[in-house]
Amino acid sequence: MRLLTLNCHSWQEENQEEKLDILAKTIVDNDYDVIALQEVSQKDASDAKLDEHYGYVLLDRLKALGRKEDEMVWTFSHYSYGTQAEGLAILTRLPIVRTSEFFITGSHDPDVWKTRSIVRATVLYEKQEIDLYSCHLGWWSDTDEPYQDQVDRLMEQVDPERLSVLLGDFNNDAGIKGEGYTYLLKKGLFDTYTLAKEKDSGVTVPGKIDGWSKNEQQLRIDFILTNQPLPVAYSRVIFNGENQPIVSDHFGVEVELEIE
Repeated sequence: MRLLTLNCHSWQEENQEEKLDILAKTIVDNDYDVIALQEVSQKDASDAKLDEHYGYVLLDRLKALGRKEDEMVWTFSHYSYGTQAEGLAILTRLPIVRTSEFFITGSHDPDVWKTRSIVRATVLYEKQEIDLYSCHLGWWSDTDEPYQDQVDRLMEQVDPERLSVLLGDFNNDAGIKGEGYTYLLKKGLFDTYTLAKEKDSGVTVPGKIDGWSKNEQQLRIDFILTNQPLPVAYSRVIFNGENQPIVSDHFGVEVELEIE
């Protein structure tokens, strides 16, 4: 199973249309089964035009390239950048069995920018049901919405009896021990980057970005995690200027899971 995760920073990028084309073509060329996206926004929250919803625009471009089987599941988290309705999405060509969404923050108020929800899609792969989660969590140092509470609420929704794959922007650097990344692993999750037979640096943030305005370091904060250990053929950073052009303030991550 081939998977991609990307915080797409939608409608905030220069040359946004060109970058959408690059993303769509890469999805087609790399033949992903699952694409998890964060910061997937409706450009104007007061207007439900599909041509202003990043997810539907991407779907249309995939169809124009001949990939017509994808379905999208999207959930709304909060308003951002003044007018946008920001959320998370899962695009997949696999049969969707069921979907759900839930909050991981104490706040459920869309006017509060720290409000965060998760979207889940259960898909059928090789006659096996697999739960997919597109995730966008907060920061370790946040006292308003503690990171541990967000992870605890997330893990309460994960069925230990079924393979689950959690993809997204976890906003904690894997290089810092004893904080958010460590807490995720303590909750029983496995990092596909660690499990991968082939891997690169894993860096998904090169420096300052939205939410990390004082950062001067290279960070690995975008992960693909599983609740069961399994073989991973490779884990690669993508859209980093080396493996495909940059399309967002985050780089993406692509993996191939070897699921029997």
